[in-house]
Amino acid sequence: MSTALVIDGHPDARSLTAELARRYAAAHGDARVLALRDLDFDPSLRYGYRERMTLEPDLVDAKQALHAAETIVVFTPLWWGSVPAILKGFFDRALLPQQEYRYTRLGLPEGLLDASSGRLFLLADTPWYLAPFTGLPAQTHVARGTMRFCGIRSVRTHRMLGVKDATPARISAWLDQASALGRRDGARTAARAQGTVPAMTPPELAESTAS
Repeated sequence: MSTALVIDGHPDARSLTAELARRYAAAHGDARVLALRDLDFDPSLRYGYRERMTLEPDLVDAKQALHAAETIVVFTPLWWGSVPAILKGFFDRALLPQQEYRYTRLGLPEGLLDASSGRLFLLADTPWYLAPFTGLPAQTHVARGTMRFCGIRSVRTHRMLGVKDATPARISAWLDQASALGRRDGARTAARAQGTVPAMTPPELAESTAS
């Protein structure tokens, strides 16, 4: 199993979202890209939590990868204030009570994934100066309501805003950022495996927030 699991939540392999996921994984050195568009599964949780659906082989494999990963990274566009249906369906089907999370006797949620760190790359056509007014609900939904809820202890969000009007130079900078963060995370993972401390690296690029 790879130490990093990169979840590509865009339905189109030609998208900027998909390319960012590939760049991050290639630079990391020990990452697996899970492109949800290539998986064979029913994204509808047809019975809610009243009745369990049989997991398709691709979901069984994905859940194993989720539990084995030290770092989980999600790449997604922002559509209608949320994420694409395929990503939401993956969360609904793959993240299940008593498997990826549970509730304590006091009714408090307890995440069951072992990943110590995660990242969310969120792309939106919304310009950066409108974000404070429109909000970015998908950031809260994915970073806090899903990733941290399931046990990923530290999640950082990287917002690529104004994608529709972004210049080639801006897009190139985003791609470079994904590669740089992939290299950083890969180096940290390798250093932990060797029992050494990685060298200090420059601060992360702008539009990154802790969640």
